Amino acid sequence: MPLVNFSNLDFDQVKTTLKDYLKSNSNFTDYDFEGSNLSTIIDVLAYNTYITSYNANMVANEVFIDSATLRENVVALARNIGYTPKSRKAARATVSFFVDTTDVTPKPVTLTLKKGPIASSKGNFGGQSFVFSILEDITVPVVDDIASFNDITIYEGTLLQSNYTYSARNPDQKFILPNTGVDTELIGVGIRSNEFASASTKYSMHDNLFDIDSTSRVYYIQEINDERYEIFFGDGIFGVALEDQNYITVEYIATNGEDGNGISNFTFAGKLSHTHNAVEYPITSGISLLSTGLQSAGGEVIESVESVRKFAPKIYASQNRAVTANDYESLIPTKIYPETESISVFGGEELVPPQYGKVFISIKPRFGDFLPNLVKQNIKSKLKKFSVAGIVPEILDLKYLYLEIDSKIYFNSNLAPSGTFVEGNVQANTTKYADSSELNKYGARFKYSKFLKIIDESNEAITSNITTLQIRRDLRVALNAFAEYAIGFGNEFYIKSMNGYNIKSSAFRVQGISTDVYISDIPNNDRENGELFLFSVPSINSTSPTIIKRNVGSINYKKGVLTLNPINILSGKVKDGQTIIEISACPKSNDVIGLQDLYLQLDIGQSVFTTIVDEISSGLDPSASNYVVTSSYHNGILVRSGGRDSRPTQTASTASTTAPTASTGTIASGNTNYGSSSTPSSSTPSSSPSSGY
Repeated sequence: MPLVNFSNLDFDQVKTTLKDYLKSNSNFTDYDFEGSNLSTIIDVLAYNTYITSYNANMVANEVFIDSATLRENVVALARNIGYTPKSRKAARATVSFFVDTTDVTPKPVTLTLKKGPIASSKGNFGGQSFVFSILEDITVPVVDDIASFNDITIYEGTLLQSNYTYSARNPDQKFILPNTGVDTELIGVGIRSNEFASASTKYSMHDNLFDIDSTSRVYYIQEINDERYEIFFGDGIFGVALEDQNYITVEYIATNGEDGNGISNFTFAGKLSHTHNAVEYPITSGISLLSTGLQSAGGEVIESVESVRKFAPKIYASQNRAVTANDYESLIPTKIYPETESISVFGGEELVPPQYGKVFISIKPRFGDFLPNLVKQNIKSKLKKFSVAGIVPEILDLKYLYLEIDSKIYFNSNLAPSGTFVEGNVQANTTKYADSSELNKYGARFKYSKFLKIIDESNEAITSNITTLQIRRDLRVALNAFAEYAIGFGNEFYIKSMNGYNIKSSAFRVQGISTDVYISDIPNNDRENGELFLFSVPSINSTSPTIIKRNVGSINYKKGVLTLNPINILSGKVKDGQTIIEISACPKSNDVIGLQDLYLQLDIGQSVFTTIVDEISSGLDPSASNYVVTSSYHNGILVRSGGRDSRPTQTASTASTTAPTASTGTIASGNTNYGSSSTPSSSTPSSSPSSGY
């Protein structure tokens, strides 16, 4: 018998293997399989083998979390190591309204807004209407015939209720919520001694066995099939055990998740009432229009299979304690701050000089760029029960490292209607890449060769491209105060010229100088360090700079760090209400990384894409006699375009400290925390604003 390949899963391959085996048998040497009834039998055998092989392969894959594909299997494997995937999350909004009770009889003292649906989206939002609910009754006093309901938090979805009666005689009884789309953070569980009892005891959700004893009134939750959830209770050791005939009431929100985000117009759809002499009276008139405080936001889909695969093993490895950077990166998005989109954690020992006993955390929230101070404090407070004593967490503000592209795109004019058309194709594809998850995260890497390929494949007419890039940071400054600044790029700078002007900045004004000035550099002979100076130009495109002041700071090309000596900045460019100085440089490697707390972002708005007719490919200049080439090393103009704002937008007293700072000597030596900081000089008021954006 010849050797047979039993690893084939394809039907035709299996069939061919069977025929080859039979042909090797002397009884079938000259047999015509295709023209005989034996072919049908071979088809049946091949089909059976194919199905059996496929099922065996799937079974083998589905028992490992890394290879499992079905959600219920991935969730079950995660459950075995104590991980509960994040549920769908309801969008939240705040609304206010008042009720005029002048015509209401009998006169109410208080007014109650009943739990359940209270508002619906006004109009047809996204092709459908959304219902918003509250979880508890809200009662307010009536003052001068007016009852005011201010800043009520409403949740997208319908408030539902499921009831169960516990039977001690049924050990296999399960309490399964029948609906999908449940937000597990909004579940309320109450238990009565029996169905007819009036008193109800509220139970709280718990996700581990720490701080739980036999008297703890807790419940647990786990995801089962079809994105539904099962609730279960303690056993008398870890939590109070249920007693026979206990009546369980579960209230929850079934939501549409992220589809409910962005709604700002609502119509009242709730129930109002007041009670007089133990009689409840409904209120149907005198209700004002709803005014929106915060539009709906925060709605999310259920945690994906890929996310479960990523975080479940990490949470298991952390064992509910934060020791390593990986522990923090796992615990914060899953157990402390679920709104985390991306996170970077590094220890103080990684800095130069090291800051022992600290761990630095930078978080990109799903909505917005910065964490409110209250959220930061909540995260630090919740971390205490996980972190090791003596380790101080520091939460840093988001700091962007921008990439700016300058691309000259050559195209065959015979294959495209115009250069504008080609440029539009390139813009669309590069924007898609800029918005992808490959870039928008901490620890991201811009892949230069891949980007060039994206440009080349944007249109069949494109023949080549010459693309250069710059990296940029936005230095936030404290106005009207002497302060030292340090800003890191996390990437080594390329020295294009030993004559200087490798660093470019936007215009700003400093004390004692009546004209706009710019920052640039002059390298030392070691090509590792250099000097910063201020200069001016008669116009943006001028190549005749005038040096105003030398030795205003230093630059470390290897580490990509600039340090400005104490300087009093009066005005600069304004971005999002904050005065900044744009600083850009050419990276030594075109593969740019987002190091530590730097969030890498491709800035398409500041990028330039220029189409050029390829005269050789287009047949306009076959001999290339007049072909114009584009330099791959052109340094461009000496400064960044875009003027400064003439009006100061902040004073030093309004700046806040949001990044780790160090002494003057520490910063100047090249702190490798690549966020930026400012340190006021001893002669100025105390202020330490963050300088990163």
